Amino acid sequence: MSWREGVKKFLSDKFGKNVNIISESYVGGGSINDTRMIKTEEGDFFVKINSASRYPQMFEKEAKGLEILKQADVIDIPNVVGFGENNDDAFLILNYIKSSAKSPGFWKEFGEKLAMLHKNSNDYFGLDHNNYIGFLHQSNKPHKTWEDFFREERLEPQIEKAYNSDEIDRATIKMFDKFFNKLGEIFPVEPPSLIHGDLWGGNYMVNETGNPVLIDPAVYYGDREMDLGMSLLFGGFSNEFYRAYDNTFPLEPGWQKRLD
Repeated sequence: MSWREGVKKFLSDKFGKNVNIISESYVGGGSINDTRMIKTEEGDFFVKINSASRYPQMFEKEAKGLEILKQADVIDIPNVVGFGENNDDAFLILNYIKSSAKSPGFWKEFGEKLAMLHKNSNDYFGLDHNNYIGFLHQSNKPHKTWEDFFREERLEPQIEKAYNSDEIDRATIKMFDKFFNKLGEIFPVEPPSLIHGDLWGGNYMVNETGNPVLIDPAVYYGDREMDLGMSLLFGGFSNEFYRAYDNTFPLEPGWQKRLD
């Protein structure tokens, strides 16, 4: 596979000497990506591989998202070593994080640190560039209100895709039109928060010291309840996580009812 040649050249250029891949092993949890741990003379690295033509700039966008989260300096984020392409193989190289069991205070720390991340704000909802959520393109066109952003950049694109693939009919679209009129009543008015954007149970890790690490982001400035809602999609988050979050950055009344 040509990704090996690309990764070897990238690491050799980065370290200014010939760097060989001594061994590699598959790593689980890659979802849509091929994921490997590689051993080299310069250390161990985590590599994600996918099609450059099928998902243009996906790893470049992911690298940007990780850097944005890291700049907030509140929760552990993998270090981006680099990204590139070789033929149709796109790759993202990160430092390799060894996993361990959760520390006794894991969920409390996770909730507190996510709340601190969400305290990072911006002048608008969105981001200065588009990115991906999974394999889907994610539009982050800036809007002044969450109501407009949520409708135009999140719901309407999904409704259009669903209608064009015959997953929903015109009657469902009319129901959404009625729902749009109520968005202003549903969401509290809050400033934009820096959010992970895809915070389901597969997108965090436990590091060597038993503490949380965020991975695979779909970053933008949005309503902070989006991350909490996503955390319930497949379950697995402790109630202590939500209590710690609310104690650190209190949520507006009715947040439990809004999560669905």
